[in-house]
Amino acid sequence: MKRKRRTEILIKGSRILPEQMTHEVERGYQVKIIQEPENGLVMLKVRETSQKSLFYLGEVLVTECKVQIQNHIGLGVVSGDEPQLAYQLAVIDAAFEGEFPETKTWLDLLETEEQNILEIQKSMDSSILRTKVSFETMDVG
Repeated sequence: MKRKRRTEILIKGSRILPEQMTHEVERGYQVKIIQEPENGLVMLKVRETSQKSLFYLGEVLVTECKVQIQNHIGLGVVSGDEPQLAYQLAVIDAAFEGEFPETKTWLDLLETEEQNILEIQKSMDSSILRTKVSFETMDVG
């Protein structure tokens, strides 16, 4: 599983999952914090649809954290002020970088969480579609 997909699942899903995964790593390995969770600003790049050009829409507040487990560096970046989640993402990232044995069982957990996220999204989409107004043009003749 690629880092982007894994991170999206951990951010959009239940906060319990990254917490459990982090505790599992902390019980078996020494986690050294290289950069404490800290806030920063990142430029948000957007593609303009008609001309297909890129431009910067503005700045987004992010929380970033870096950790080291054995010789493996982990990075956690999340939008908003979420120091705990940024730390957890960094620990999980380092565990995947190091291909720790724990990560093998996490893949099933992540895929299950992804299915939960998709079902919640589908439910939200259907509730929004129920309130959709149908505009019809009257033909006056």
